[in-house]
Amino acid sequence: MGGHGPADEHIREEEAVDVEWSGNWVAGRLGVELVGDGELRELLGLALRRNPKRAHLLVSNVLGKHVPQRPSVVHGAGFELGERVRNLLGEAEARRAVVLGYAETATGLGHAVADGLGVAPYLHSTRRPVAGVAPAGGFEEAHSHATSHLLLPEDPDLLNATAEGSPLVLVDDEFSTGNTVLNTIRALHARYPRDRYVIVALVDMRSEADQGRLAEFAEEIGARVDLVARARGTVRLPEGVLEKGRSLVAAHEADHATDEPPAPRSVPARVALDWPAGVPDGGRHGFTPVHRAALEAALPGMAARVADALGDARRVLVLGFEELMYAPLRIGTALEDATTAEVRYSTTTRSPVLAVDDPGYAIRSRLVFPAHDDPADGPGDRYAYNVAGAGFDAVVAVVDSAADTPALHAPDGLLARLAAHTDQVVLAVVPSYVPSPPGTVPSAPAGTVASPASHRQEAAMLPEPLRGPAFSSYAAEDVGWLLQDLSDTALEAPTEEREEAIQSGGAHYAESLPVEYQPSPQYQELFKAALATSAARIARAVGTVTETVLAERGPRPVLVSLARAGTPVGVLMRRWAQHRHGLDLPHYAVSIVRGRGIDANALRWLAAHHDPADVVFVDGWTGKGAITRELAAALEEFGGFNPEIAVLADPGGCVRTYGTREDFLIPSACLNSTVSGLISRTVLRSDLVGPHDFHGAKFYRELADTDVSGLFLDAVAARFDEVAGAVDAESKELLAADRAPTWEGWAAVERISEEYGIHDVNLVKPGVGETTRVLLRRVPWKILAKRGAGADLDHVRLLAEQRGVPVEEVGELPYTCVGLIHPKYTRGATGADGTAVTAK
Repeated sequence: MGGHGPADEHIREEEAVDVEWSGNWVAGRLGVELVGDGELRELLGLALRRNPKRAHLLVSNVLGKHVPQRPSVVHGAGFELGERVRNLLGEAEARRAVVLGYAETATGLGHAVADGLGVAPYLHSTRRPVAGVAPAGGFEEAHSHATSHLLLPEDPDLLNATAEGSPLVLVDDEFSTGNTVLNTIRALHARYPRDRYVIVALVDMRSEADQGRLAEFAEEIGARVDLVARARGTVRLPEGVLEKGRSLVAAHEADHATDEPPAPRSVPARVALDWPAGVPDGGRHGFTPVHRAALEAALPGMAARVADALGDARRVLVLGFEELMYAPLRIGTALEDATTAEVRYSTTTRSPVLAVDDPGYAIRSRLVFPAHDDPADGPGDRYAYNVAGAGFDAVVAVVDSAADTPALHAPDGLLARLAAHTDQVVLAVVPSYVPSPPGTVPSAPAGTVASPASHRQEAAMLPEPLRGPAFSSYAAEDVGWLLQDLSDTALEAPTEEREEAIQSGGAHYAESLPVEYQPSPQYQELFKAALATSAARIARAVGTVTETVLAERGPRPVLVSLARAGTPVGVLMRRWAQHRHGLDLPHYAVSIVRGRGIDANALRWLAAHHDPADVVFVDGWTGKGAITRELAAALEEFGGFNPEIAVLADPGGCVRTYGTREDFLIPSACLNSTVSGLISRTVLRSDLVGPHDFHGAKFYRELADTDVSGLFLDAVAARFDEVAGAVDAESKELLAADRAPTWEGWAAVERISEEYGIHDVNLVKPGVGETTRVLLRRVPWKILAKRGAGADLDHVRLLAEQRGVPVEEVGELPYTCVGLIHPKYTRGATGADGTAVTAK
């Protein structure tokens, strides 16, 4: 891991291009002097900031925060310090050490120091509270604009020093007065006393007076305290420098107060990293040598995927996100190895710093954008420095999934700001690590064996949602599938065999898949005709249900469709919100299985990444309301989720939130996967889905030639403007109306079940959508059609004819049609009584 070469040579190579020191502007105007080791000016520049305690800012050229730098230089600087610490401690003590980095600036540096140590776990402080994780301590930062640091290790014993000679290695980017580090040690020593501490910094900038305090402090607490730094020096400040600095900042900010950001010149794209399961996104909750080994193995593959997305870009910036410094840094080092492009690395920050476009100033430009991770201390501005005007062909923005929010994608968000200054923006999302609940034993990353000392720190982490084009033909932004990919597993069984197994109790319907129906040319034409006829009707229902959701569950609901019939509706609702209101709503698809409930792991993922109160479950239509009841029952075990489903059509009168209660043809019900992103129905089988897995599904790539998923979406979305007026009127009327469920459909199903001698409501499938499913996926017995039903049933009549199923016209029916599954089915069954033919 340390094979990138001496960091010093790389820095000098970079500095040779820019001969002016990036501290001249501040030094000349404020009289600030930087004195010390020969390489100090190569390591540091100067800038100004609005801060009541310290006007100047030491800007590191090797930290990868404010100044884009080669990833190998950034990682190499920390790695080299870690090697020095290991030599200082010796092998035995190094193995007992814990490395602690400071948020936000030194989270990546601390992690690189832990890499150099090689044998120690890593933890960094954080300003992000995490639900369910009790703080193991905290401290204040003396000169920072944001001071509260939390320590949230998943393993409560991580900071304990029960073993003799268990050093704590504290890493910060600079050691200025020493107050922050000494405050940290004092707070931790009171709770977790130990006999040795090592302080690590890129630069030691203490004054002579401050240097003497360290020895006194060590004596006070009765422990040995060592200091390891790359360079040493100090800053000499003239009288009145704080006031003069404030005046300079105010004058320059006033000059640029009316500057308008340029418009985006590119559309951001998303790349799937395939971050390794079980590996945390960083050190917020602890990161062990076992995690390190798993990440190292996965880095080349992730870099290759990013390189493919970048194409011919020659000058690339990998941009991390606040505390998320290490993951993008390592993606950057791997990208250096995987491509001939010139790669640089930096991160966004909370720190407001003055930008001055002068070669003698460290911060040449700044981008300002709103916080996009719902920070605990409320909304505020965030910054990216030295990106604008730096000549990058492409920027790879790396965020964790907690920060992959509508604010990130908003017109004034980070991605849009970046897109105004580069031809290509690529978004890569690292899954936010979710610690195991207290009392559980986490598992190690796949392919690794956890040592007893680190076993409690290994966490079973759910993977990020699957997205197109790797999984489904939908665009990546349309939907994230909280499913596992079973595309390479043989799951299909003949319809008759499945029906026999299901009705005999030998198998559950979710344990296998029906063979995908391949529509005849005649049926395909019927689908297209139905789509042309009903597109406006569907658009109106989409608009109505979306406006109802926004009014009652807004302003930024999280759409969670029930795979797969609900997913096209979820995509359309997302598109309506974007088209009419400029909202970029998150949308996920989850599995729910009749009789077995909703995917609990999917709910856990959602609760970890979003407020459960914001989640709105979406389905295509209601039949008799079985899934509505299933969802309500399943959610009783999960606090915070609203069990109410929003549906396009509610002919059964089962829900409050709907686009229409008419039972009409929704063309997405006419087909299976080829109108649902080429995704199968979901699968739940114990030998394929473990206790920590999402439910499964298949991606039928081989059916791409007959895929009409995009055609369906585009045809409906094209009618949005046309129906906008009707939607506004209808949604206002609905919001004022009594929409309480009537359960009319359930009563009708029970009546039909008894009248036709079926005695099982699960074999009665009411509505156009459910009837179509019966004809495509089950063994149909007969179809009940409402007398006078017209074109809405053309496809049903055609399917019934192809399968030899009688269609019976009836008068009193709350639905347009009802499909009846063959009762008492066995292979070879014939006749209305379902009696099997005796073999001859």
